[in-house]
Amino acid sequence: MSRVKRRDFLKGTLGAAAAVSLPSIAVEGAILGANERFRMGVCGLNGRGGSHIGGFGGDKRVELAWLVDPDENVLKRRLKGRKNCQGSADVRKALEDKSLDAISVAAPNHWHSLMTIWAAQAGKHCYVEKPASHDVYEGAVATAAWKKYKVVIQHGTQQRSDARVAGLHDLIHKGKFGKLKISYGYCCKPRGGIGTNKAGEPPKHLDWGLWKGPAKVKEYHSNYVHYNWHWFWDTGNGDLNNQGTHQLDRARWAIDKDQTHPVRAFALGGRFNNKHNKCNNDEGETPNSMFAAAEYPNGQWVFFNVRNVNYKGYPRQVENEYYFEDGGKIIRERYYPAGSSNAEKINIPAGKVTPGGNWRSFISACLAGDPMMANGNMEEAHYGCVLGHLMNNSYRIGEEVPFNEKACKFGDNKDVHEHFMKLHSIMKDGCGVPEDKAKYMSGPMLAFDPKTERFTGDHSEAANKLLRDPNRKGFEVPDIDKV
Repeated sequence: MSRVKRRDFLKGTLGAAAAVSLPSIAVEGAILGANERFRMGVCGLNGRGGSHIGGFGGDKRVELAWLVDPDENVLKRRLKGRKNCQGSADVRKALEDKSLDAISVAAPNHWHSLMTIWAAQAGKHCYVEKPASHDVYEGAVATAAWKKYKVVIQHGTQQRSDARVAGLHDLIHKGKFGKLKISYGYCCKPRGGIGTNKAGEPPKHLDWGLWKGPAKVKEYHSNYVHYNWHWFWDTGNGDLNNQGTHQLDRARWAIDKDQTHPVRAFALGGRFNNKHNKCNNDEGETPNSMFAAAEYPNGQWVFFNVRNVNYKGYPRQVENEYYFEDGGKIIRERYYPAGSSNAEKINIPAGKVTPGGNWRSFISACLAGDPMMANGNMEEAHYGCVLGHLMNNSYRIGEEVPFNEKACKFGDNKDVHEHFMKLHSIMKDGCGVPEDKAKYMSGPMLAFDPKTERFTGDHSEAANKLLRDPNRKGFEVPDIDKV
C-alpha cells in the first residue's frame, strides 16, 4: 500500500526546514479500493493507548487489526467486542503480519524508538508517541531507519497538526517581529508524589519481561505500572520530555530553520516537597521543578521551565513564549512591542500542514506513501527530543548546591538570571521550600557537537555515558550502521 513520493523522499536527505513548508493536500480516501481499509495495530493500550484506539478507530479508512499490550487484563478489556482484531503481548507478532500497514506506539518511553525501528525494518508506517526516543542515540537510529526504509513516521506532537501554530512560526521565521532571541517553553502543571513501594513479584497478568523490553530495570514494583514509570530514568524522562515534549518541540520549531541541535545546554532543579505535593523521600528520580537553557549555533536560545507543584494562586502554564532581540515578546499569542505593556492581537494566517488533525493526517500521509506529509516527521522529532535529553543529561550529572539565589552558575547571563529567579521565587515563596534545608541539583554547561551528536569538553566523559542506554539481550537497539 505504500508509495514513496516527493522525489523519492528526496533520496532520504531532505532537511528539517522542508517539513514545515509542505502544501496542504486533501487526500481523504486516497488509493483505497472499495472494500479495502488501512490496517493498523496499536501498541500500549493503557492511558494514552485508549486515545490512539479512539483516534485511529474513528477514521472510516482504518481497520484496527492488532492490539498489543503485555498486561493481559488490559489487552482483554480493549479487545472485548472487537471482531477481526487480533491481540498479542509482543509487538513482533503483529509486525510479522504482512497485511498490517502501520502501528502506533503508546507504550512507555523506553520502548518508543525500538518499536519504531522494528516497524520501519518491517516496512510498516509508525505513529509514535512523544518523546520519540528515550536517549539521543536511539533517536538517531530511528531517524536513520526512517530515511533508509522511507516509511511514514509521525511524532505524537499534536501542535504540529495545528495550522494556526504553524502560521505563527511562519511569521517568526519571516522576521515579522524581528530576530528571535529566546524561545521559551513551560510545562507547569501539578503532580503529586508517588510514595515508595517495596519491590516484589510482578502480577501474573503482566508479562514483566516484555514490559521491560530494552530497559535494564532490576526489580518490579507497582510504581512502574501503569504510569509512574515516567519518573524513573531507566524508563521515563521526567516531565521535561513527557508533557514538556510538546512545548520543547514548539520552542525548537521557532528557532531558525537551518539550526539542528544546540551547541550547549544546562539545567538545575530538584524533586521538592511543597504544600500539596509530598515528594520528600518518595522514590521518584526525575525533578519536579527545573529551569533549563540551551544555545544554538546561531546564538538563539531555548529556555524551559518544569514545575510540578501546586498552591493557592499557583501560575499553571503549559505554553510557549517568544522573546525578540529588540525587546518585543509574544505571550499567549499576543504581541508586546518593546517597552510596552499593551498587548496587540496578531493576525495569524493558516500555516501549511497536512489536514485532518494528528490522527487523520498520519493516515493520509501513509495512504499517499509520502513520508514528508507527516506533521512532525522523525527527523523533526529527533531534533526536539535531543533538546530535552541534553537538558536532562546536564541535570543528571549535576551536583547539589544550596537552595538559594546563587544556585544558578550562569547568572552572569541576564536573561538566564531573570528567568531562574522567577522559578526560585515560586519555589521559595509559593511552595515554601526552605532555603536553609533544601538543595538544588545544579548541572554543568555541557558543550555538544550537532554533527557527531557527542558531548565535548568539560564533563563530556560523564555526559557521553548517558547518550545511549544499555539494553537487555534480545531487545537491543541496533547500531546506526546496521539498521
